[in-house]
Amino acid sequence: MHRLTRRGTMAAGLGLLAAPAPAQGIWPTGPIRFIGIFPPGGGTDILSRIWCQRMAEITGEQFVVENRSGSAGNIGTEAIARATPDGRTIGLASVASLAIAPTLYKRLPFDVNKDFTYLGGLWQLPNLLVVHPSVPAKTVPKLIALVKAAPGKYSYASSGSGTTVHLSGAMFAAMAGLEMIHVPYRGGAPAHVDLLAGRVHMIFDNIPQALQEAKEGRVRALAVTGAERSPQAPEIPAMAGSLPGFEITSWGGVMAPAGLPPAMAERIGALTKQAVQSPEVAARYAENGAVVWPVSGEELARFRAANEQAFAPVIRASGAQVD
Repeated sequence: MHRLTRRGTMAAGLGLLAAPAPAQGIWPTGPIRFIGIFPPGGGTDILSRIWCQRMAEITGEQFVVENRSGSAGNIGTEAIARATPDGRTIGLASVASLAIAPTLYKRLPFDVNKDFTYLGGLWQLPNLLVVHPSVPAKTVPKLIALVKAAPGKYSYASSGSGTTVHLSGAMFAAMAGLEMIHVPYRGGAPAHVDLLAGRVHMIFDNIPQALQEAKEGRVRALAVTGAERSPQAPEIPAMAGSLPGFEITSWGGVMAPAGLPPAMAERIGALTKQAVQSPEVAARYAENGAVVWPVSGEELARFRAANEQAFAPVIRASGAQVD
């Protein structure tokens, strides 16, 4: 676990500006435990810590990041659900465990509708379709025509079944009427090794690594999976321009156990939005390929439910399921 305080964040050289005097009121009243549901050092962990660092600046209280990873985020998500609803434990609300897992897993140790208090959004992070240079298509329509002309020939890699990387490829194949081979890997790193070696043809990966490889000329970028172009790569079109209605983004928010007092939930939500909307957080998120997503807890809950409904048919069509 890592303690994030005003002194600690400044000493870490993170460049976050000094904040107003510690906030007074019903929250926070002491150190806050933030449960990160993925391993330390990954993209979502970095983005979570940026927010926690800014919250420490704003409130003057310690934010202790505790990584409880495993089972695609479900272990940490269960830990949030089982915590005491007193505001001392909050954690990451993630697309993986809240919008994908309810359909992907036969059984879950939590109920996404009953076990949480949704507090606010943090970020959205689109995926980026990149192809190996040996693939001659330079636009999405040309790629669709190429793959349609050779059913079963072309493959797409993913960082694992049921991830947004996988589902982006599955949705692309389903909406375009394509027969493609899904090649799942245990993480993004080995998937990119085989992509760069030409052993798979394409990947719909989170934008930071895929965009860097495209800039280096090792792959060719064709489209982002968000509804609109990404501020990090405005020259790359959105997939929705070729396949209307196509939209898949990774997202993160903040949640607490069910039963959190409404006044406290409102307070946490307000401070969450204040932190996310600060120029410091926006700049750091942009550096990591994400855009700030300052929605309310109610908006986050509605988005999660709609996202689950949108993913469900794609997951079922892909055949992916975990016991």
